[in-house]
Order: sequence, then C-alpha cells, then structure tokens
Amino acid sequence: MTTTMMDAAAKTSLDKETAPPAPNSSLSVEPNPEAWAARFTANGEEWQREYERKLLRKVDARLMPTLIIMYLLNFLDRSNLAQARQGSLEADLGMTGTDFNLATSIFFVGYLLMQLPSNLLLTRVRPSLYLPASCCLWGVVSTCNAATQKFTHLVVVRFFLGFVEAPFFPGAVFLMSSWYTRAELTRRIAWLYAGNALANMFGGLLGAAILGNLDGDMGITGWRWLFIIEGVIAIAFAMLAAFILPNYPHTTTWLDAEEQAFASWRLLADFSEVDTYRDASVWAGVKLALKDYRLYIFVLMQHVSLLSQSFQYFFPSILGTLGYGNIVTLWLTAPVWFATFLLSVCVTLSSAKTEDRSLHIAALMVLAAVGNAIATGTTAIGARFFAMFLMPMGSVAAYQIIVSWVANSFPRPLVKRSACIAMANMIGNTATIYGSYMYPSSTGPQYIPGGSANAVVCLVVAGLAITLRFLHKWENKKLDRAQAEQVAAGEAGVKVPVEAVEGAGGKKVTSFRYIY
Repeated sequence: MTTTMMDAAAKTSLDKETAPPAPNSSLSVEPNPEAWAARFTANGEEWQREYERKLLRKVDARLMPTLIIMYLLNFLDRSNLAQARQGSLEADLGMTGTDFNLATSIFFVGYLLMQLPSNLLLTRVRPSLYLPASCCLWGVVSTCNAATQKFTHLVVVRFFLGFVEAPFFPGAVFLMSSWYTRAELTRRIAWLYAGNALANMFGGLLGAAILGNLDGDMGITGWRWLFIIEGVIAIAFAMLAAFILPNYPHTTTWLDAEEQAFASWRLLADFSEVDTYRDASVWAGVKLALKDYRLYIFVLMQHVSLLSQSFQYFFPSILGTLGYGNIVTLWLTAPVWFATFLLSVCVTLSSAKTEDRSLHIAALMVLAAVGNAIATGTTAIGARFFAMFLMPMGSVAAYQIIVSWVANSFPRPLVKRSACIAMANMIGNTATIYGSYMYPSSTGPQYIPGGSANAVVCLVVAGLAITLRFLHKWENKKLDRAQAEQVAAGEAGVKVPVEAVEGAGGKKVTSFRYIY
C-alpha cells in the first residue's frame, strides 16, 4: 500500500521488455516492474496464494510481535499514572482536587503537538529507526517520573512523555499499511490494538506486584519503582526493535528481489492504483486530505470514540469504588482487560471476514453505552462490576476497527494517507484533554455526570458509523457508474479518482471500492 513498483520504474534504466532477475539475485539491481508483474500473473493464482502465504509469514514474524510489544509498552508508560495513584503518589507530591486530572490531560497536549509533524516525517525517515527511537525516548522520559518531587515536576514530565510517544501509534499503522492489503490490515490492527487491553491488564498486575512488594525497598516508594521498572523495559526493547523492524517492501534487505517485487505488486493489485512515494510533497498530501469530505466525519468519529474511552485512565479509581483495597483493586482490573482483549480480537477478525466495519462498530458502542448506563444507575456491587466489563469491551474493541477503517479508506497517494491517519489520530486525541475531567473524584462512587455523558457519546459513535456506511455505499455507486462509462467508451487507464483498469476490450476491469 505504500511505495510500489512505480518507484522502481522511475529509477531503473532497464528496458521494459527485460526479464526479471533470478529470485536470489543481488538487490542492487532494480527489477523491471512490468516484467515482474507479467511473471507473477503468468504463474497463476494457486502459485500466487502459496507465495503470498510464505511472504506474509516472513513479514508477520518480524513486524507484528515487535509492534505489539512496543504498543503494549507505549500504553503501559502512558497509563501507569493510574496505577501509581493507588500508591502514595498524590500524597508524596501534594496533589489535591483535580490535580490528577490535569496530570492526565497534559500528556495529550504534548502528544497532539507532535502527531502530524511526526507522521509526515515518517515518509522521509526509515521507520525501523524512527519508531524504536521514539520507544527509547518515552522509556527515558517515563523513568523521569520517578524523580519528581512536586506536582509541577510531574506535569512537565507528563507533557514531554506525550511529545515523545506521539510518533508511535500513527507511525505503526502507517508502516503496516505499507505491507498489508486492506483485509490483512484490519486483522493486523486488531493484533496491534490488542496491546491496549494487554497493557491495561499487565499494568494492573505489575502495579499490584510492585506496589505490594517493592514499596520502601532501598528507600524508594512503590510508585517510583513502578515508573523505573516500566521505563527501563521500554528502553531495552527499543534497542532490540531497531534490529528487527522492516522498512518498506522495496527497501527491506531481508527480502530478496522477487519477494520485494511481489510484496509491492500484490498491494498494487489490492488497490488497483499505483502509490507514488516522492512524487508529491507532504503539504500536497495535507491539501488532498483536507479536500476529502469523508475525512471530517472520520475525524469526528475517532474523536468521540476516544472520548468514550476516557474512563480507562481512571479505571483503577472507578473500580476502587466497589470497596476493595488498593492492591486488590489493581488485581481486579486484570480479568476486565483480559476479556476486552479476547473480544477485541474476535470482533475484528469477524469484521475482516465479513468486510463490515460500520455494523460492528455500532453494535459494540451500544454495548459500551449499556455498560456506562448500568455503572451510573446502580450501587449494587455485582451489577457495577459486570458493567465495568462492558465499558471497555465495547469502546476499545470498536476503536481498533475505526483505526483500520481510516487507514484503508484513503488509499492514494501515500502522503495523503499518511496525513489522514495523522490528522484523525491527532484531532481524535484532543478528546482526552477535556475527557480527563469527566471523572472527578468528587462525583464517585457512581460518577453519574461522566458515566451518563459517556453513554450518550457511545451512541453518537454508533450513529456516525452508520452515516459513513451510507456515504461509502453512495461513493461506490459513483465509482460503479464511472467504471461502466469507462468500459462503454472502451478506454483504458481513465483517470478516475482511486480507480484504474487492467485493460480494455476482453480484459478484466478492476477498481477500488470503499469498505463499509
């Protein structure tokens, strides 16, 4: 989905009729794209499927485990403030009133400032170095939380933590969209975003273990140990990731020439349109993105979806209203997030298999709305604990489908897709700046204002998903008409947005269609 064989075509001086090199030939020789395409097509569909399976296994083995662990560490260092709160954090730093809410929201100010510049820069920098560098930096900054002595120190550290964490998530989605087809991308984003639920689960377990066993060791309080240990883990893994992560298909040295060509060719076939790499500037990509009216609806949907998840930064405190002690409360967060992880994987695989996005999102957000309504409407411990399962299971699972939907709804060119992903993520995350104030401790134990508002927000997300469903159907009908006119005219390669043809006459005509 990113740099395709058009790049090679622009750089190679080989004649178009030149046969491709042998599969294991030197990568210093650029293969001819049309010759490779002819070879792959001539080999037949069965060969293509088998070769694709082998290639995907090779790519998955390096790319996905690395990104999932990095995202787990990313969210762990972002959300560990909630676990630290169960220790003596607030008392040690003299925090009162809404200080904790401010410390939570200031993270997203730094996060937002770096979003768009970072993702546009990613198209010019090797992601195998850029993403691990970001991971190493957030590990360093997160560790600095342990050295804070007063609330203002914590605010400064949290701001810079957001700044250095910003490149990762949109960058990871962008990198995956450079390797996987639309159907494959949906499943891989499901695996990636599973790091969110896993981070919350492991965060609770680590928090309980560290606060319960290391508090006071070497004269260091438990919440400081929490930041030190989790930060050091991120730094160590970043160094390893730099040697594992790939770049783009045509620049990845652990693929031979044939694998590079096939990786690019199959993405070209998925979108039926070439993806030029450096033909357009990053600002041209931003302009193209801003001209697409669908971007604004996607941005709004991602924004309110993230708003519906604001509770997770206070989840241990919300769960603590059930009346258990701090350490027990942290242990109780684990089964909630494990259930969220399982559901997230299942519904996203279902979404990919059925090629449906909108109905899955709508159903999950209704589930989250019900959870919020129950949590605010009753004081019964059993009912409230059940509701606390529904809240993340619905909203978190729906969000990962939304992210993949954004990534594969703006196919070409590369700089436009990069800008769309970055803007949706950037503006979407502004929700957490004010969403951090939805759950002030003064409104516990039921948090009626925040929970009620969140129930409504969940229904808004469901409504926006259904709206996009009908808009994409309408856009597909327009593409159908354009293709019919193209075939009737007997033309090949008519420049219709996001549409291309293989040939005219008796040859098969293919074109991109939006998923809804």
